[in-house]
This record gives sequence, C-alpha cells and structure tokens, in this order.
Amino acid sequence: METAEPAVRGTVPAQPAAYTPTGRTVPTRSAERASYDSQEVHSILDEGYVCHLGFVRDGAPVVLPTLFARVGEVLYLHGSTGSRPLRMAGQADPGLPVCVTVTHVDGLVLARSAFHHSINYRSVVVHGVARQVTDPEEKRLALDALVDQVVAGRSADSRPANRKELAATAVIRLDLTEVSAKTRTGGAHDEPEDLDLPYWAGVVPLRKGHDTVIANDDLAADVPIPSYLKGV
Repeated sequence: METAEPAVRGTVPAQPAAYTPTGRTVPTRSAERASYDSQEVHSILDEGYVCHLGFVRDGAPVVLPTLFARVGEVLYLHGSTGSRPLRMAGQADPGLPVCVTVTHVDGLVLARSAFHHSINYRSVVVHGVARQVTDPEEKRLALDALVDQVVAGRSADSRPANRKELAATAVIRLDLTEVSAKTRTGGAHDEPEDLDLPYWAGVVPLRKGHDTVIANDDLAADVPIPSYLKGV
C-alpha cells in the first residue's frame, strides 16, 4: 500500500521510477535477481514489521532489529533516546552511516541435493546516512507512520504520545536513495544428473497470517474489536 508524501519541513525526495544502481547495491552473486524499481521496493518495505539496522560502533559492526515505516521516499526508524545508534545519528554532521535490510521468506526450496536447497524471498537493502528527526511535526508524522506500519489505521485509534513520551522516544530518518531489491522465486535448480534421484523436490510455501485477536484481561467488556482488526 502506497503511503502519502510527508508534509514536513525540509527536503522531501521525489519518488523516482527506479533507483540508480551503485557499487554497493549491485550484488556480486545472482545479480539477475536484483531490482531497482521503486514500486517493487516500496511493496517489500510496506509489508514488513521489523528491519535490521547495521552500523559501525567502536570499529566493529553492529546489527540491531527495530521498527520502521516508509513515508514517501523516507524510511523512519524507531528507538529510545538512550539508544547509542540513535544518539550517534543525532550528530548533525556527518550523521550515522547505516545499512538497513528488510526480508520476507516466502517459501522453503527443497532440492534433490543438499547443495541446491534454498529459500524463496523478497528483500530490500538501503544504504545511506541516517539523521535524528528533530522537527516536532515530522516526528509526530513519523511516529504515526510507525504505529500504522504495525496495524494500518491504529494511530488514529490510540492516544498520541505525550510530551514525556516524545522526549523518551527518538526517530531517525534515512532517505531512500541508494536502494535495491532482490528476490528469488520458483522451484529447485537440481543438476541434470540428479533429476532421477528418488528424493522429493519442490517448494514449501510460507505465508504471513494472523490468529484471532486476544483482548487484554483489563479491557472493559464494552470496548468492541476495531473494524481494522476484524480482517486479521
């Protein structure tokens, strides 16, 4: 689902039809699976809940899972004001060089040989410099987007963050400029000499789903299930 462009102060990147490949976004293996189409990138991002944020701390790589949301051509990531990467991104110059990834596993690919087992997946990798969001209007928009990334429509059906909560919450932004998607689909690619082996080969499809919602024990009996949750 496409999201609206952010109505915030500052530069808002325009949506390109495709992202320009760079030395960091062209894979060295299975390059034919890469895509730079912006709509494909957006669809993969918009379906995700968690991203992995990679950066260098004290000369060593660190990768952290965190919530994220896309608004137009900007990726927002959530964290505590005490979080070290978010503090590092608060430096106006040069910001925090990062790599952000989002991955969906769509199927388990079973081959006749152990070597050719694989998975079907959709992934996005974003490189760039993250900076902390300080503009109050942009920060509120980003936090609403982060809530709606989990359940669409939820930000309008919950209490907004108060001043104390806003002070304890940090958001960083990363422009979608150096971006690529990579996917794998289809079945196993066995060697011709293995095709007659008596082992099952094919795909075990995986799908994202939801069980019946579970209300909090302290929820009043007369509070109905919101309409946006009835379909999940």
